[in-house]
Amino acid sequence: MGYTKSAIKGVSWMTVLQTIIRVLTFFKIAVLARVFTPTQFGVYGIAALILALLEIMTETGINVILIQSKEAIEKYLDSAWVASILRGILICLGILISAPFIARFFNSPQSLGIIIMISLAPLIKGFINPAEIIFQKELKFKTELLFRTYIYLTDAIASIFFALVTHSVYSLVSGLIAAAIVEVILSFVLIEIKPKLRFDSNYLWEIFHKGKWVTGFSILNYFGENGDNIVVGKLLGTTPLGIYQMAYRLSITPITEISDVVNKVIFPIYSKIENDRKRLLSAFRKTLSVNSVGTILLGLAMLIFPKEIIAIILGSQWIGAANVLRVLALFGIVRAFLSPASVVLLATGNQKYLTLITFIRLLALMIVIFPMVHSFGIIGAGYSQLFSALISFPVIIFTLYKVFKKQ
Repeated sequence: MGYTKSAIKGVSWMTVLQTIIRVLTFFKIAVLARVFTPTQFGVYGIAALILALLEIMTETGINVILIQSKEAIEKYLDSAWVASILRGILICLGILISAPFIARFFNSPQSLGIIIMISLAPLIKGFINPAEIIFQKELKFKTELLFRTYIYLTDAIASIFFALVTHSVYSLVSGLIAAAIVEVILSFVLIEIKPKLRFDSNYLWEIFHKGKWVTGFSILNYFGENGDNIVVGKLLGTTPLGIYQMAYRLSITPITEISDVVNKVIFPIYSKIENDRKRLLSAFRKTLSVNSVGTILLGLAMLIFPKEIIAIILGSQWIGAANVLRVLALFGIVRAFLSPASVVLLATGNQKYLTLITFIRLLALMIVIFPMVHSFGIIGAGYSQLFSALISFPVIIFTLYKVFKKQ
């Protein structure tokens, strides 16, 4: 059976979805950037960093496993739900316990309250029906479109409403919590398959065992993606952190949008054809071609017109992000080229290679990030990310060669 038609159809639906999400996201950013200062965004950024870290550290890899599995997802569903609930509780408690230490580490006492508030999000999300992965596994991208649109619309409306009414930085978290509540509700209303609060210890162990490389990759990838944010926040403070994170979001989001759309569709397809390496190689080449055209065009726009883009989307108070936006645009292009390779490695069960690549990238970042930030500020952080991505290229080419060489 050929999957080209399914891929084209899936990409079409996911393009619509990602367009809706980005319109909502950019509208939300455009409004909030005019309500809050870079310092306030930096305070929120600290809370978001700790939330992302704990989510990554307790990642079970269940979504990847359910898509890879050739069996029906009902086999794992109850155990997956129990694991998800326990994970949410652990993350919530971890945030509450670490909140004072994190605020002290970044010398930002004003971030304590928002860190505590953000702990509610993972607690709520732990109750999401894991069967929602069926949208991707069975290539039901039209349903995925409607499902995700409701969630992102809730986030945008709640964040903007509370921001305009209260002018409080806590409104940045309100959208996150509201979206989590809506996702829990919709995951049970729209999906016929329902989990029960029970588990099989053998299945639970299988989930954790199979997901260990996904977890390892996720932890390393977190520090690879956020090591610059941590160093900027620690060495330079919340205002530079807010500016840097906004530039990062503005550059990476549109540039990686094309690759994210294609990769989300192509992952379950790669998983279905992973035993036919010639076919897989052909699909990978097509994916890489699609990614290349759009990302280069968007990256060039960021490189040539950074001030104009910032002024239109964020407002004049964010013009200080223009120079680092250029650097991060280059990083976004490189990252968009690397992401299809990651999908191939995940789909073929080669998470260990992906973990190795991510470790090398993180090591390169850690070697240069401190001296670069000391010498060049937030622009140095951008160059550090670009350097780390380029260093990983030879390793990725070698691992892909090993994967496609197998018969």
